[in-house]
Amino acid sequence: MIALTGRSLIAGERAEPSSECFFGVDPAAGRPLPTRFHTASEADVDRAARAALAAQSSLRDAELRACFLTSVAERLADRATAIVEQAQLETALPPARLTGELARTTAQLRLFADVAQEGSWVDARIDPGDPHRSPLPKPDVRSLRVALGPVAVFGASNFPLAFSVAGGDTASAWAAGCPVVVKAHPAHPGTSELVGDAISIAADEVGLPGGVFSLLFDDGLEIGRALVQHPLIRAVGFTGSRGGGLALSRLAAERPVPIPVFAEMASINPVVFLPSALAESSERLAQGLFESATLGGGQFCTQPGLALVPVGDDGDDFVEQLASRFEASRQTSMLTEGIAQAYDQGCQRFDQAGARLRAEGEMTGEHATVTARLWEIELAELKPQSPLLGEVFGPTTLVARYADLRELDNLPNLLEGQLTAALFSGDPAPDPESEAAHRLWQALAQCAGRLIFGQFPTGVEVNHAMVHGGPFPATTDPRTTSVGARAVERFARLVAFQNAPPALLPTELQDDNPRQIWRQLDGEVTRDPVR
Repeated sequence: MIALTGRSLIAGERAEPSSECFFGVDPAAGRPLPTRFHTASEADVDRAARAALAAQSSLRDAELRACFLTSVAERLADRATAIVEQAQLETALPPARLTGELARTTAQLRLFADVAQEGSWVDARIDPGDPHRSPLPKPDVRSLRVALGPVAVFGASNFPLAFSVAGGDTASAWAAGCPVVVKAHPAHPGTSELVGDAISIAADEVGLPGGVFSLLFDDGLEIGRALVQHPLIRAVGFTGSRGGGLALSRLAAERPVPIPVFAEMASINPVVFLPSALAESSERLAQGLFESATLGGGQFCTQPGLALVPVGDDGDDFVEQLASRFEASRQTSMLTEGIAQAYDQGCQRFDQAGARLRAEGEMTGEHATVTARLWEIELAELKPQSPLLGEVFGPTTLVARYADLRELDNLPNLLEGQLTAALFSGDPAPDPESEAAHRLWQALAQCAGRLIFGQFPTGVEVNHAMVHGGPFPATTDPRTTSVGARAVERFARLVAFQNAPPALLPTELQDDNPRQIWRQLDGEVTRDPVR
């Protein structure tokens, strides 16, 4: 194992140790881990933010950004064994899950290296001027996206790697040309330090100043609050609870100069089973839903928390098969004791709101462990803003039984914004079921960021087309995505240059297009130079 220092990393240097400390915890055993982590100070926040601003200009070169992102991926791969071992201690997640998550993390970094190097994400547009236009000359106007500035990123509890220190928010901010200050999640500080060290090594390796990255430790709220309110921070990336995301949004809005908070928060990810789907493959679908709902202890933002199932014999058989799987399941360790307690409170809320407990798994009550639970209710009993339509973070699903296809038409009116919505039907779906499927598909597009046909929602592919976002409360900004190549657009703003002399134009807007990126020239997308 690599020795841990427990000290924040500010622009490549260790912060001074502080008197306030905390420890990581092994959630499976309920005991603190040996390394003492020193809480950052507001002075550390200020140093990190100032170093980030000073490093901003060093990230203007797209080739250098791409080299940096690639180097970070390589350095993480170099210390993969140590990172996975430490993450397993702090999260109780199995090595295979963590190894896969680390691979996803390095893949994200390489994707954003490609995005930065290729360069077309800046959306360069050129409308050449015409001095001879009558009655007034036409100005030459050119525009593109430029980096916002230093970004604060909050590590996520449920993804110690892919949505944390070197995760998607950090990688996309770097790709846009923004330095990053990360507030490590207190549930996995040792993992965060190992990843942070790898980043610092990569920055030095490619010749970037240390200020492109800083890592701050804190197990409370003060450092996060100071970071969001620091006047040099220009945007915030967050993955976590609805309460946490809204608290950060309020802090950002109350600043003298408000800044955007791109928060991914709560989602129950409804899955709709049409009658023809259950008639074809009831057992396979019951197994698939169970696995999706309980994967990783149900601690995924795309966990299916609501299943719409028809009444009748096929629906009854499906629910019976699903219930048998929940009953046979064993307890699972959650990431933290607090998450386990919140899960139990959410299940109590379901019980108090009238859901019927249909099945639950084995439970011995050790430390941060919970049991999987399946609930059932009639769809007609659900009302907008019902507690039963709120996220319960963990291995539980509510089955809502609908009496006829027309009853599904009201589903989008019941739901808040969602990250995903999935639909299963037979192939081909019989009429009038196909008409209902079409209506529902179009309606769900209004309340979900990703529509899925014939698959379960857990698992988010990292590629150019992916959208991992959605209307509130899935996110604070439905125009964006936190996964995929377009995540880079969150950390940039538009700038137009009017009648600018060639020497003052950014490379991407110069007549001869030296980077050979795709640009919009007189309304047509091309790589051609301006003639």
